[in-house]
Amino acid sequence: MAAERTIGGGDSKSGVKSGKTLTVEQIASPARRPKIQEQTLIGLGLNKLRRRRTLEDTPAVRGMIDKIRHLVRVVDEKASGNT
Repeated sequence: MAAERTIGGGDSKSGVKSGKTLTVEQIASPARRPKIQEQTLIGLGLNKLRRRRTLEDTPAVRGMIDKIRHLVRVVDEKASGNT
């Protein structure tokens, strides 16, 4: 996958793959919300209440969660065993 590539020779701060994951659960409906919020939910792989997705912990995912923090909650944060 292209998302697994690192830029700059493997520096851990510039690398996309961090090894940490987040489990996010949708707790509210995007009905009567701006269309961009519904699209952000779909981008996270959520579209129905109580659905959960385990996602890679990246700044992009964190930003998406922050934009719709009233519609989702972070259930679990884990670091993989590759530390």
